[in-house]
Amino acid sequence: MSEKRELVLKAFRGEEVDRVPVGFWHHFTEEREWLAGFENPEIIEKNRQGHKDFIADVKPDFVKLMSDGYFGYPQALLKNFQSFSELSSLEPLGEDHPWITDQVELVKDLIANFPEDIVAIYNIFAPVTYLKWLIGKVAGGDDLIADQVVEYPEVLKHVLSVIAQDIASLSRRVITEGGADGIYLSVQSIQDSRVSFEDYKQIVAPSELTVLEAANQAGGINILHICGYEGARNDVHLFADYPAQVFNWAVGPEGISLSQGREIFKGRTVLGGFENGKDGLLYSASKEDIQNEVKRLLEESGRVGLVLGADCTIPSDIDHERIQWVREAARF
Repeated sequence: MSEKRELVLKAFRGEEVDRVPVGFWHHFTEEREWLAGFENPEIIEKNRQGHKDFIADVKPDFVKLMSDGYFGYPQALLKNFQSFSELSSLEPLGEDHPWITDQVELVKDLIANFPEDIVAIYNIFAPVTYLKWLIGKVAGGDDLIADQVVEYPEVLKHVLSVIAQDIASLSRRVITEGGADGIYLSVQSIQDSRVSFEDYKQIVAPSELTVLEAANQAGGINILHICGYEGARNDVHLFADYPAQVFNWAVGPEGISLSQGREIFKGRTVLGGFENGKDGLLYSASKEDIQNEVKRLLEESGRVGLVLGADCTIPSDIDHERIQWVREAARF
């Protein structure tokens, strides 16, 4: 086992480490391409090459493998229906569907070409997120999900359960066949006040737990990402009991520090600290300011059960040297 692999796995397990590991990542394709790769091999190849270039340049402690191009869950019935009530007969794609198998092959190929032995976590989205994208595209759909919570809660729960079966199969196979060490499951509160804490727990959460439990059973060491993309806000307490090993959320926007989050998530490892956008320190501040922030985060949160990273995906045009500044400061 390489030193990097051992370092990261120890941190994920909450064990003492020689230095705090660092993990940042960004997309390798454009937003308009995220949903379209299953029908367009050029997008998948762009994503594949982006990983290779990023790993060669950054030499990361570990890597989150991006699923760019595969955001579109290829269920025809979910693209063409008049009323949600029609979806009560929805069935899974099946674990051998090409949308799943192709992602397993992508993970296997990326890992086979790593220049060193590092931990690899594959990017997976919550079933409700795949559904939102089908009915509302990348940055929408929450209001449409809320409509169904009000009008057809049992049908919605069934639809999410069906999608979850496929995402569970995907998660299991990327770990057992693709060679990933685990999944990075992205969840998000429904951005609509009509969906209560209890609504989420009863209707949405079971599908997310299905995915995490499958990844756990496959031997994965898994990260739960509570997504604050484009200003989304979350009640992180919704996810406090989710069976993940590492937790990541938008520290600044949610007003919950890394040390506070560790308490909420019952002592498990936390990941983050830096805002991910172009207004954040990581993207535009001086080396001195970034490294001072690293020191502050370490003093506040301690060095055990911590991985330094960002709230979410960082801008694709960031200077990779900035990631090295964080890692350099985290050594001391």
